[in-house]
Amino acid sequence: MQRNRRLGARRNHNQHTSGPTAAALRSYDECPNKLPRSSLQTGSHTFDPAILRTRFSSLGRTVGGRPCVFADSPGGTQTPDSVVEAMAAHLRRGTSNEGGAGITSRETDALIADAHRAAADFLGARPDEVVIGANMTTLAFALSRSLARTLGPGDELVVSTLDHDANIAPWVAAAADSGATVRWVDLRTEDCTLDLTSLHAALSRRTRIVALTLASNAVGSITPAAEAVAAIRSATEALIIFDGVHLAPHRTIDVAALGADFLFCSPYKFFGPHMGLMFGRIDLLDGLRPYKVAPSSDHSPHRWETGTGNHEGMAGLVAAIDYIADLGSGHIEGATGLDRQPPGEGGFEGPDEGDPAPHSRLTGTDDRRAALIRAGRAIAEWEAGLTVRWLEGLTLLPGVRLYGIADPGRPGERTPTFAVRVGDLHPRSVAEALGRAGIFVWDGNYYAQKLMARLDLEGSGGAVRIGFCHLNTLDEVDLVLDEIRRLSR
Repeated sequence: MQRNRRLGARRNHNQHTSGPTAAALRSYDECPNKLPRSSLQTGSHTFDPAILRTRFSSLGRTVGGRPCVFADSPGGTQTPDSVVEAMAAHLRRGTSNEGGAGITSRETDALIADAHRAAADFLGARPDEVVIGANMTTLAFALSRSLARTLGPGDELVVSTLDHDANIAPWVAAAADSGATVRWVDLRTEDCTLDLTSLHAALSRRTRIVALTLASNAVGSITPAAEAVAAIRSATEALIIFDGVHLAPHRTIDVAALGADFLFCSPYKFFGPHMGLMFGRIDLLDGLRPYKVAPSSDHSPHRWETGTGNHEGMAGLVAAIDYIADLGSGHIEGATGLDRQPPGEGGFEGPDEGDPAPHSRLTGTDDRRAALIRAGRAIAEWEAGLTVRWLEGLTLLPGVRLYGIADPGRPGERTPTFAVRVGDLHPRSVAEALGRAGIFVWDGNYYAQKLMARLDLEGSGGAVRIGFCHLNTLDEVDLVLDEIRRLSR
């Protein structure tokens, strides 16, 4: 017990609704809070998805001659061409494992360091606090196995019904292996948000781990993290583990401001390749004992990175984070105009022509982090408009039931991810019909099995999930609404 308390000690660092939410409107164009259809003016700058979309070849795909609408971003975003090219370029130049004497191995070493710096900038962390792995689930199970060594009978772990099962199953397994007890935090069924009263009730002096999502991948609700952390810290010294997978493409993450001990996210959910990231406080990464092979590094974060890394994926990770940073720097020609500066200034420079393995264009961590923060603000503002457009459009569709926050006045409390049921139609039938129209959505429980069971949807096919991101336009939102209206008649 004493060891767990030591590891958990802090460093001295710092709706469930079936009716309309407003008067019914005759057409989507009459929605009172509608935004300009093509771009958004943010102060003196313009956020224009039409220009950003030209960097994504996949967005030019058609079905039956109709442009596709990618409304399934919660399951994985599309990747810009710069990510594809970065991965291919790494392989084309010739690749090698790390730690060797040759130039290709030295380039791999440099790429690994660059990937950790980029990921650290993305999360507001130190490079040695970011573990790069196969995926979030694998990393979570690896951590849970190590944490289980510090637990025993009488200890308690807290999980929530709002979470993806990848932030539930590892901690339930750790409890089962150690003899600890699992306590559950409920959600508020009226708007599918975290029930803070239930969180307070689940906490005790015996709580050792609290695992919560930052945003629901099923219904889009954003957890009031500051309130949750305050409640946890006032009641216990438990480790706080956040699942940031769904939030990452929609908001800027700052692990220090959150007060997180551990946090997970997945680059393929924020325009990168299929891999996973785990932030861990350095004292915890150093203090816990991971399961690893003897010859591998004993230094964090590499002691947690089992096996040979996905080096081409790391090249794609850097490119994905640079793409987002570009949104906040004006580096994309004509894209956003956010804080645009002349070439060669503001922390950007082109790759050295003599370097066969160019790394990030950004010359300093502070430059990229600042650009990521500006990009996060612009993304959140554009997506708030998509959210309002969708929620107001749903007021015209009485046959469609939304699960989650339905109030257009609360876009800051959710992402543009929506779970719906269309009349009596099975969710798979709706997804298939939309797919034939070139609109890609998801159906089922999306691994949020406990949430769907809590809403009494698990046994009947779950729900249809429509999820937008900053690349989607208001016209696409209206197109999806129009198709669902046809299905709901």
